Amino acid sequence: MTTTKALTLAAMSLGFGVVQLDVTIVNTALNSIGRSFGGGISALQWIVSTYTVSFAAFILTAGALGDRVGARRVFLAGFALFTLASLGCALAPSLTVLIAGRALQGVGAALLVPSSLALLNHAYPEDEERGRAVGIWAAGASLALTAGPLAGGVLIALVGWRSIFLVNLPIGLVGLWLTWRFARESPLMSNRKLDLPGQGLAIGALGMSAGAMIEGGVLGFRNAWVVAGFALTAILALLFVWREHRAPQPMLPPALFAQRLFALMSLAGLLVNVAFYGLIFVLSLYFQQVNGLSPLDTGLAFVPMMAVLLPLNLLAPRVAEKIGANATIALGAAIGAAACIGLLVLARGTSYGALVAQLLALGAGLGLLVPPLTSALLGSVQKSRSGVAAAVLNSARQTGSVLGVSLFGSLAGGAHAFIPGARTALLIAAALLVITAVMTLAAGHARAA
Repeated sequence: MTTTKALTLAAMSLGFGVVQLDVTIVNTALNSIGRSFGGGISALQWIVSTYTVSFAAFILTAGALGDRVGARRVFLAGFALFTLASLGCALAPSLTVLIAGRALQGVGAALLVPSSLALLNHAYPEDEERGRAVGIWAAGASLALTAGPLAGGVLIALVGWRSIFLVNLPIGLVGLWLTWRFARESPLMSNRKLDLPGQGLAIGALGMSAGAMIEGGVLGFRNAWVVAGFALTAILALLFVWREHRAPQPMLPPALFAQRLFALMSLAGLLVNVAFYGLIFVLSLYFQQVNGLSPLDTGLAFVPMMAVLLPLNLLAPRVAEKIGANATIALGAAIGAAACIGLLVLARGTSYGALVAQLLALGAGLGLLVPPLTSALLGSVQKSRSGVAAAVLNSARQTGSVLGVSLFGSLAGGAHAFIPGARTALLIAAALLVITAVMTLAAGHARAA
């Protein structure tokens, strides 16, 4: 690996890492932000979901934009926007301004992630080398996820919740310099156009689905406005599909899904994120609001689960080389499902010792499946479509995060008591991970035949 390649990989890892850092840091700070600005669980869901809605909705256009004007240019713009939006979040005088800042962070994240994968795909053209590079890229994000809870807890205890956004500033400056100095621009597709009507429909469908689920937890899922929200979500989603089949250059090319492996990996990414990120939100509330842990203690509680991601991300490409990508993904999903079942012992006052093994397994499952899933999806398309392909995967994953936080948060914070709702969320997560394991294994056997 040359120095230029290595430093390009470092820059891309910082870009993905800062995006992931805000997931765990913000979840650790939810209780403190809630006390500062007021508002119940639904307000806290909006702080998390606004970020993921804009991330998921804009990421497809960001991928196409990277193909059109160059992934390096888009990556630099995304890092700059994310860094400035983080400063805005740190200075936010109200909940509304904070949520707006989170939306801008999501747009910056959307510009960062597919461009980082596209630049890696061009820097590492060989399958095995690319698989290992993606493993390191994912490991950088895992390191950020691992550091986030503890760093967030320490910062909140010493300085206050606003400091959790300020840590993004030095990361952003270093990432911008490395990218400017070492990353090489990807090939341009000057005839690539942006699908603005499709973009608008995607924002509407995702935003409305998140709103309906979040408010359903407050008003009840039979409330007329909530039902209308779900109905409008369905209409917007159907219009989006119709538009993408008729647009001359759609933001979500239907032709990509004719490739079975691509479609499968995209669906797996969505299901896994519903389970994992939905549970992170619920567990954050459980530790702080149910068991009364401080932000620092909550950060410490998440450390084992997050810490195991890093070694498993590094190990996953080698496991995939031995048993195949599909089997590795299925193994990771099965481990995650078993962890969810084990967490059903969760109750008010349950000791941390009774949960730590399950949390470790949950992190191990995710760490094992993400690198082969990502590499397999990128390897299923032509290099010229790598920006769009990476965007589709990450849009699917972020859509899963939106659905997970919105649905699981509503189950835990609605009319039902927290613990029964959290257990229902765990059962749903286990079922989704089992489905992922079964369909991935079945697809692997079909290809082998």
